[in-house]
Amino acid sequence: MELLRVEDLHVYYLTLRGYVRAVDGVTFTLTKGEVLGIAGESGSGKSTLVNYIILPKPPMVRVKGRIYYKGLELTGLAREELGKIRYKGISIIPQYAMDSLSPTKKVKRIILDLARGRSREDLIEKARERLKLVNLSERVLDMYPIELSGGMKQRVVMVISTLLDPDVLIADEITSALDVTTQRAVLEMIRDFKETGIIKSVIFVTHDIAALYQIADRIMVMYAGKLVEIGDADGVVGNPKHPYTRALIESLPRIGVRYKVKRLKGIPGSPPSLLNPPRGCRFSPRCSEALEKCRFEEPPETLVDGRRVYCWLYSR
Repeated sequence: MELLRVEDLHVYYLTLRGYVRAVDGVTFTLTKGEVLGIAGESGSGKSTLVNYIILPKPPMVRVKGRIYYKGLELTGLAREELGKIRYKGISIIPQYAMDSLSPTKKVKRIILDLARGRSREDLIEKARERLKLVNLSERVLDMYPIELSGGMKQRVVMVISTLLDPDVLIADEITSALDVTTQRAVLEMIRDFKETGIIKSVIFVTHDIAALYQIADRIMVMYAGKLVEIGDADGVVGNPKHPYTRALIESLPRIGVRYKVKRLKGIPGSPPSLLNPPRGCRFSPRCSEALEKCRFEEPPETLVDGRRVYCWLYSR
């Protein structure tokens, strides 16, 4: 069952210098029970994409495209109508989640803000149960965020974001500020929440493709606002097709491989300015395999081994 569909979405930021083309023609779907991972460097448009789905606000500007949730078009919905879908239909654990809790409210007060006609007693009882699932005491309900450690805040935000059992949970860079042990615990919590039916499907956003591989069924790779490759996780990581995907994976350290035997490969150059992105393939200025046409013509979508790939190497 298809829960979410994004069609040819273009989301720009209006600045004094012009439009920043943060998301520039992205199409994908999310089905029930699926974990879709979105990977790419900082500035690739990942966070803009997922935030616009449920939290569209200035200076974001939708130039083109449509978003559908269970067949209902979200683009153009009034703020009040979109608010009815938030948390119950689609919920988000925002980037910098540990800083998203109001410092002037106790955790219980923050949770009660979700009531919106629901039984306050039932909501708090449900919160107590969820806190136990993430190994937190119910005493946390009567604490201010400043009294919690970073890892505790992260788990509290996860409880709040999933308290209404959303169909789709968006996790935006939620492991980037955590140590390795806590990262693993967070990934396991999300997996457990999905397996127990607390959440139906997940969009997991990160620059860490190694972490993504542990949790995702499919992986979507973005570069400079564009989708460059999307397919099953094993295929994307084990046999990447797009030169950018390969470069991302080759930059990862590997256990048991010594520096003297094999050095890590960095990606030369820097991501382009999205105020004035390059013509053709946006990765072409940094790509060692670029053809002449890559610099002038945008690559079409090509199906390669069941994957969608946007690269002239496969569309000559």
